[in-house]
Amino acid sequence: MRVKYLFGNYFNPSHHISYHMARKGLLLVGHGSKLPFNQELVESTGHLIATRHPEFIVRCAFMNINSPTIEESLKQFKEDEIDAIVVVPLFLAKGVHILHDIPPVIGLTGGATQGSFQKNGSTIPLYYADPIGSDPLLADLMVKNAVAALKGH
Repeated sequence: MRVKYLFGNYFNPSHHISYHMARKGLLLVGHGSKLPFNQELVESTGHLIATRHPEFIVRCAFMNINSPTIEESLKQFKEDEIDAIVVVPLFLAKGVHILHDIPPVIGLTGGATQGSFQKNGSTIPLYYADPIGSDPLLADLMVKNAVAALKGH
């Protein structure tokens, strides 16, 4: 089974990724909160992505309150063997953070979703993904949660 993924190449889950191939960096960005739940969710989601998709080096970051910050996590990617980086907001919908706060932190202006990232003397592409948005998977998850709540009563 071959699956076409974000960068237009085919990923065959039955094949192992060669250690000589550069991987993609994936920065998962959460909002941050005084309560532990948001940070736990972002970090556990990052771990799931890294486990299920070894073609990505996954790091997490937060807009505020929690750490590491977006800048701190981006800096960590400078030491990794990656040939592109994608910033993925773990937010449901576009809002102030997605449209106005995150882009300048990652070097984007004017609604751009593609830029560049300076990595130890070289430049690699940086992509800014959409938030979760409306998706059949999200609808199924909401029904799963509703069914679980009904069973609890």
